[in-house]
Order: sequence, then C-alpha cells, then structure tokens
Amino acid sequence: MAATTSIRSFVSHVILDLDGTLLNTDGIVAEVLKRFLVKYGKKWDGRVAQRIVGKTPLEAATAIVEDYELPCTTEEFISEITPLFSDQWCNIRALPGAVRLLKHLNGHGVPMALASNSPRENIEAKISYHHGWKDYFSVIIGGDEVRMGKPSPEIFLEAAKKLHVEPSKCLVIEDSLTGVMAGKAAGMGVVAVPSMRKQAPLFNIADEVINSLLDLQPEKWGLPPFQDWIEGTLPIEPFFIGGPVIKGFGRGSKVLGIPTANLCADDFSVILSEHASGVYFGWAGLSARGTYKMVMSIGWNPYFDNNEKAIEPWLLHDFDEDFYGEELRLVIVGYIRPEANFASLEALIAKIHEDRKIAEKALDLPIYASYKDSPYLSSSLLQSNYHS
Repeated sequence: MAATTSIRSFVSHVILDLDGTLLNTDGIVAEVLKRFLVKYGKKWDGRVAQRIVGKTPLEAATAIVEDYELPCTTEEFISEITPLFSDQWCNIRALPGAVRLLKHLNGHGVPMALASNSPRENIEAKISYHHGWKDYFSVIIGGDEVRMGKPSPEIFLEAAKKLHVEPSKCLVIEDSLTGVMAGKAAGMGVVAVPSMRKQAPLFNIADEVINSLLDLQPEKWGLPPFQDWIEGTLPIEPFFIGGPVIKGFGRGSKVLGIPTANLCADDFSVILSEHASGVYFGWAGLSARGTYKMVMSIGWNPYFDNNEKAIEPWLLHDFDEDFYGEELRLVIVGYIRPEANFASLEALIAKIHEDRKIAEKALDLPIYASYKDSPYLSSSLLQSNYHS
C-alpha cells in the first residue's frame, strides 16, 4: 500500500490521531454494536463502518441511527451506547508499531501531540490503560475542545499552537480520510495509515500512504530513524497461533509452486484484526513431524484480490506428502515487509522467494533462533490455540 508524493520539508513535531491510528478501537466498536443492535432486531454488518471512521461521536451516532432506522433519537442512542463503550476501553489494544513509534519519538526528544475527534474524557480514559502513554504527549486535544472537528483543520492548528511550533513543522499521522483532509488543510505534512482497506485509494491527498506504523520511515521527514531492523527484518513481540491444517485456495502448489499450510481464518478473527497485513516469519511445529522454519503472509493478497483476510504460512521444507488435518503451531517472531500488489505472477513469485531467503537467513540469528525451542511448538492445541 505504501505510496509517497514528493515530501516537502523536514518536520520537528508529530501530531497523532488515537482511534484507528494508535489503538485498535474499530474491533471493540464492532463488538459493542453487534450486541447493542440485537435489542432492536438489527444485525451489525459493518456497512456504515466507512462512514463513521474519523467522525465525531455525534456524527457517527447519527449515521448509525439513520442507516439502521433505529426507533430512537441520536441523543438517546448516545446515552445508551456510551456506557457500553466505556466498559470496553480497557480491552483496546495498541495497533502494530504504535508502542514502538511512541517510545522511539519520545526517546529522541521529539515533541508529540494527540489530537482526536473523541471527547477529551474518552481520550484520557483510553490511554490510561497503556502504561506511560499520557507522559509521551506534550499536548492532548479532544474534539469537544474545539469548535469544529475534523475535517476542519482547527484541532491540528490548535495542537501546533500549544506546541509552540509552526504548522509546516508538524507531521500528522492519521488513519481516516477526514483526518488526512484536516492535516492537509492545516498546512502540515501528512502520513496516512488507512484503517479501512477499501478506502486506501482515496488517500492520494496524503504526502505518504503506508500499510501500518511498522512501515513508517521517520528519516523521510527529518526525524531520527529507527535502528531496530536486522538484516532486512524487524523483530516483533512474538505471537502464537495454531490449528488443524485445512485446504486453502488451491493456488499455492498449482499456481505459485509454493505449498502453503493454511489455517481457518474464522478461528483467528481477533489476531487478524490485531496484526497488520504483511509478510512475517518464524517457526512452525507439526505434532508428528518436527519444527521448521516458516515464512507467512497475513492479508488479502492483492494480486488475487481475496475477499477475506487470511493467514498463509509456507513451511520451508520439502514434504513428501500432504498433512491436512494435522495440528500446526506457529511462533511468529519477525516482520519483513508490507503486503503489496504485483504487475505479474512472475514478479509475485520472485518476491515470495526473496522473502523465503530473508526468513531462512534471519532465523539463524540468535534473536530469532531461540524461539525454535518454544514449548508452544510442541504443546497441545487443546491447551491453547492463541496467545501473545
């Protein structure tokens, strides 16, 4: 997804959005709305999700009431739903790369502001569950502290004013189109990290569009570069998944010549929402066979335009037979690159083999090799099929 226009100038301050940019709020919102709409005989199907991303609470509530034709006013809806959301703030997890970015900028003395359309009280409540986050920000501004929320530039201009810096010296990082519009209208540099995949093509007004915060390169903006990449790979907090191997799309061996050991995506909806699409690597354990190096993709595979986000591991070993139904356990320890589209099947295959070489070499490094002995790779899936 990464795309970049000619970046204009270096910056000295960073202004971040919260929901969908730093925190995986969308998953919590969907779960709460699913339960809430049942009382009205309605089923949340996400059809208004694109309409409410980046909106103020009032705008989002109005869209939901209208779209689902609820027999209540917007004010009544807000009164009922707000406590349900508040009860779930403690369960919102940081998005991939968020903690890394905040620690990096803070460690290098880069002043940061948090500017969200959410009310200030909600912002404070959400970040209170993430240790140290409040101290990272010199300025915090909520949508209820300005006259007009995004896409008006007011909230970003107010943040720059409180940071005592010219708007042109600020970099805005946003997930919503309304936020990107606000940042551009404020005369700031803007990096878009779209939270809605289907909206990504609309973000061409941003100076740069990236797949996730893992892919941000601060040095492009004159900020201190990350120093944690190792031989083309990024160490990540390991995560663990497992399940029986199922038949996949039928294209791994037949079309690509790359046999993948597919897992049922329905069993991993949470992990799919918490991890950015892209190419990862780690170790794979088969109960009756052993432990193997592994490279995998998480995402929609743009070349084939999948309808659903999927997990497709490739065990880097030549097997004599299929092993459908066998228990497969994965320990994912590193990240290679964002998901990408390719002009030809040949280009896709070449890139996959390049990913394999990177993963095979990296997994011999001590930082990754130690996970080969993880107890999870040989433990029973009856005990746990996902933890991180």
